[in-house]
Amino acid sequence: MSLHPAGPVVIAAGGTGGHLFPGQALAQELRRRGRQIVLITDERVQRFDTLFPGADIFSVPSATPNDRGLVGLIKAAPSILSGIGQAYGILGRVAPSVVIGFGGYPTLPPLAAALLRRVPTCVHEQNAVLGRVNKLVAPYVRAIASTFASPKFLRDADAGKCIVTGNPVRDAVAVHAASPYVAPAESGRIELLVFGGSQGARVMSDVVPAALAKLPDGLRARLHVVQQARPEDIDRVRAQYQSAGIDADLESFFDDMPARIAASHLVIGRSGASTVAELSVIGRPSVLVPLPHSLDNDQKANAGKLQDAGAGIMIEQKNFTAETFATTLTELLGDASRLSSMAVAALGQGVPDAVGRLADLVEQLGRGEAASGPLHITQEDR
Repeated sequence: MSLHPAGPVVIAAGGTGGHLFPGQALAQELRRRGRQIVLITDERVQRFDTLFPGADIFSVPSATPNDRGLVGLIKAAPSILSGIGQAYGILGRVAPSVVIGFGGYPTLPPLAAALLRRVPTCVHEQNAVLGRVNKLVAPYVRAIASTFASPKFLRDADAGKCIVTGNPVRDAVAVHAASPYVAPAESGRIELLVFGGSQGARVMSDVVPAALAKLPDGLRARLHVVQQARPEDIDRVRAQYQSAGIDADLESFFDDMPARIAASHLVIGRSGASTVAELSVIGRPSVLVPLPHSLDNDQKANAGKLQDAGAGIMIEQKNFTAETFATTLTELLGDASRLSSMAVAALGQGVPDAVGRLADLVEQLGRGEAASGPLHITQEDR
């Protein structure tokens, strides 16, 4: 395929919010620059029309291997091959300037098709661990945009094309960037935000209310909790908070989560890539419980980055009990200066202009130029 510098930008994204939200952020920025957007995703396409307004949206088959062995790959192969064929045809019709993938198996068919058509292609890695699809295509793409300077599993042979852009955040997050953090006053109200990813997390419903009920009376009386919980958990969680005399707002989904992060004194949640990016751009302290069964422990690596920076506390799920968490909270909520320093440290990890950096890189590749960016990984960075 010949180069089409003025052609649309194809975004390949699907699966979890951690892959979708940075793609959405990039689409918003590129549309402000007058670029046409094409989204190629998996067959759950009906979810995406509100996230990518104005984009041409196509769905192609894909599959995630159910296990890590050869059998899983063989079972997934028919869907993946079918998706590659369909994506190949779509790219022929839309004549893109560049294709960018955001990780996850739904992006494998469009990325493979783009490479077959010799369209300038790049990927973005949100996590501290290079994902399986991104690792697979890394030798063949022109650039690897990354949130972190040295994602685990990045091969030395591919390090030269890795460019640190940061993890783009949506407009809804960007409006709260670096909003002032005011630690709770000595006897003032304490705002806690609890969530467990786009589907909620049962462990948060099991542990957090029980832990808060164990706090000293004076501390417990100051709490206001906003918690996302699964629909099947809401009634029992509400009953626990009422029994403990804790003021709580519970929903299965909040459509204004960035504003709620900004309004919180402490966030308790998982450590997916988008959560970590939003905490860092807004600047809020956190207690993070990584998903224990995430591929390659990417959530643990993400949480570790914030903990190492002094921005958060990581508690592995096997150690996340009501008793231990109550002890952690008693110490943390009683130390306003520590909360404030954690908020400052979180801001230090944020890249508020990440979406601009990534958009610059994408447009540069679409013009047929060599990849460059604010920071190239060198052997010293590794």
